[in-house]
Amino acid sequence: MRGIRELDLCGPCAPSALVLTGHHAFPLAMNSRGQTLMAASSYCGGRIVVLGHEGYLASFPALVENAVTWLRGDGSHDVSVGVHRHVEGVAERLGESGFRVSVVGAFGEDRAVGVYVTDAYSVAADAKDLVAFLKAGGGVLMAGQAWSWAADHPTEDALLQFGGNEVCGVAGVHISDQVGEAERLPVPPQAPSSWMALTVGKDFEGDLRFLFRGVSEFDLQGGVLASEVLVHGALSFPIGTTEDGKTFLAGSHYGQGRVIVVTHEGVLGRESMAPFWANALHWLDRGRQGVVGVAPNAPFGVLSESGMRCERTGFRDGLSVFVCTPYGDAHLEEIRQFVAEGGGLLLGGHAWFWAQSRPGVNELIDFPGNKLLNAMGLSLLKKTLDGGLHKVPVPGEPAKESYHFRRLLRRFAGHVSHGAELLEHDEEHLRRLGADCVTFLHMKAHDCHAYNQVLGALTHIVMKSGMPQVRDSCPVESPKDHLLLSLGPEVYKTCPDPDALLPYLIKDNPPMQVICNQKVKIDIQISCHTDLLRSDSLKRATCVHAQFPVDSEMMQVWNLWGGLIYLVAPPKTKVAGAEITVQMAVPAPYYKSGVTTAADWSLLRTAPAPWAELEFASIILTVPSDIVRSLDRPDELAALWDRMMRGVADLAAAPHPSTRKERFVADVQISYG
Repeated sequence: MRGIRELDLCGPCAPSALVLTGHHAFPLAMNSRGQTLMAASSYCGGRIVVLGHEGYLASFPALVENAVTWLRGDGSHDVSVGVHRHVEGVAERLGESGFRVSVVGAFGEDRAVGVYVTDAYSVAADAKDLVAFLKAGGGVLMAGQAWSWAADHPTEDALLQFGGNEVCGVAGVHISDQVGEAERLPVPPQAPSSWMALTVGKDFEGDLRFLFRGVSEFDLQGGVLASEVLVHGALSFPIGTTEDGKTFLAGSHYGQGRVIVVTHEGVLGRESMAPFWANALHWLDRGRQGVVGVAPNAPFGVLSESGMRCERTGFRDGLSVFVCTPYGDAHLEEIRQFVAEGGGLLLGGHAWFWAQSRPGVNELIDFPGNKLLNAMGLSLLKKTLDGGLHKVPVPGEPAKESYHFRRLLRRFAGHVSHGAELLEHDEEHLRRLGADCVTFLHMKAHDCHAYNQVLGALTHIVMKSGMPQVRDSCPVESPKDHLLLSLGPEVYKTCPDPDALLPYLIKDNPPMQVICNQKVKIDIQISCHTDLLRSDSLKRATCVHAQFPVDSEMMQVWNLWGGLIYLVAPPKTKVAGAEITVQMAVPAPYYKSGVTTAADWSLLRTAPAPWAELEFASIILTVPSDIVRSLDRPDELAALWDRMMRGVADLAAAPHPSTRKERFVADVQISYG
């Protein structure tokens, strides 16, 4: 958009709204309703730009020239451009700008070009060749709308069957059958973003009716411990859920292909689920009657009875559908391209065991299955859900009855932004939405526009609403406040400018004197208040501590809620002489029996941090600093606690002082008791 300050889309062109799903897809022009009217993406080594109406090729010559330059690729000196004869009006202008232009009747007439410019109606016959051209590093500029095609083909799916989408859809840009509202649009310095763009890209009623033929329930009986799956993509949808709304079976449209995920591989082998798996394989196959490849570690028997031609095989060329588990990382990129280009993927497996076996590792980022699924709008979680028999939902059920992450997030953002009414059943889903938003942010996919769009919407929500100033006298009880309280700390951790967000989170944040370059020789974590609260009435945030793996000699750590700093060693580890340097922190009152002198204490107890620590022979007390500032004789308090702890030790026939000190932590609310 270099050199372009405004796009005046008002005029005779009625564009299609674009649906973006690819990891690398991003909008170029977005109207005030959040509809994307121009977008760009990359696929393998190539790039593509899509305009929502072919008339824009003539209306915006500077944009076309910029697009063709970008499509050549970084550092490329190839000035050859192929222009389809249906849009040959752009050829003269490009020629005047120094490009070597050839006008062709079809892509195949001159493939020795770096960039191909076409309308969206002339590519279906060359779709496979154009996708190969993209994969080889070529650039495609495509323009056109699909709403008129959809009017002529009312029973067909424009996102999959409209000719232009056979090319641009592979890169995660879909031309929809929705008419975009044309406006005069300013061009921002960054890719445009809006909470209103958090739409669900299609109606999944037809998909669900196909999948549910002859199916009345899902069988997760017999001790099946399945994971939950987060459904977060614009073209992703839940298929099977528990009574409390947790999803164990989900689908997605990705590129030109389709995906189904079930969160335990054992369910793939259940005879009671055979009718559904037959439907699923046919849905994934899309009428090709091709080969279904079943990986060696996936159940085979029930799938082989589906009426499809099933073969036990690893991933290979020539498959129509591939069935596998999420535990290995072989062929991930090949499988992703296979689905994007029209293949079907059925994946069965959970993430909870993998996560439990690797404490501290982020399953959303590092679990092999999620390296594939995240971009497809689905993510396997370490959270588990109840087994049993679960009823099949009713296709076409009103939106108020069902939960979809993006749909409810958009409604809630509208509620916060301009007071839009929430639907009848929305409020009961708000706490779930908050938990899903927190989980989604753990993906940390800052190189993906779809992730940044959600992060931007959540930042907007927090800045517009603020965060409840929870305390003993002002508990959090409403679902909306629960959501905002859970969002605040996570958005603070992940947003690009946390300092700008802080005043919206903490209203009364008094300045405190800090110490710099202070060496400490004690055990790190921020805050010892580790109780995770799940109460309906909250007097503090559910989680107020933070841990950071020490993975470099210098690192930045922080916690929205503050807290004392600890160095945490692994179990059964002896730490002697460990030294860290805290470059900047607020000093806290600290007393240690036998070490801190009366003169030291007279100064230490005035330290400004809100939490203090008193370490005695067998016990450590963490209390509000206000309590200890008037404590003149901590040695007498230490002696009292030593007598009490000696009595406890004598009663238990245990050594004194204790080899592992007890810890008492004062808290405004605890998880149990």
